[in-house]
Amino acid sequence: MTFELPDLGYGFDALEPWIDAKTMGIHHDKHHKTYTDKFNAALEKHPELFDKSAEEIISDLDSVPEDIKGAVRNNCGGYVNHALFWQILGRGKELKGKLKESVEKEFGSFEDFKKDFGGRAATLFGSGWVWLVVSNGKLEIVSTTNQDSPLSEGKTPILVLDVWEHAYYLKYQNKRPDYIEAFFSVINWDKVGEMYEKARG
Repeated sequence: MTFELPDLGYGFDALEPWIDAKTMGIHHDKHHKTYTDKFNAALEKHPELFDKSAEEIISDLDSVPEDIKGAVRNNCGGYVNHALFWQILGRGKELKGKLKESVEKEFGSFEDFKKDFGGRAATLFGSGWVWLVVSNGKLEIVSTTNQDSPLSEGKTPILVLDVWEHAYYLKYQNKRPDYIEAFFSVINWDKVGEMYEKARG
């Protein structure tokens, strides 16, 4: 069974004014669809891989046949990374509960976490992603280039910011810090908290 482009679950304009509808439409319907299509095309050479989830595939790249490993790394990564990004976006949600306690314990305060996460995103060279992950039971901020995923390193992502230029350039042009600041207004903390609880078991 081929992989399908996941629905956003909300309208392209749902995150206005922080993330504009035009960017969301192009990002989902064009960029994410391209990764989906190329991921499926790569797996057609080894159709037994369709029996696995995308997360299982990207978590074990060493088991992917060498002739498609590069294509799978890029396009499965793009497929999985974007799918998580859409899930953790939303409005009107607050950091709370056990996740809030853990953020304050690991980073000192939410403002310190925001500074660390935002700083990592602002200084990431080129294209990539910044993540809040659960690693060995603890929260950690990591960054990856291109479409690499923390799943490939045995870490469980629960929050992610896409800092490829296509994610923000129409609205923010070269002002990546403004986009990063806007991101903190559209995080679905309920979903992030849910994934944190699951990752902790």
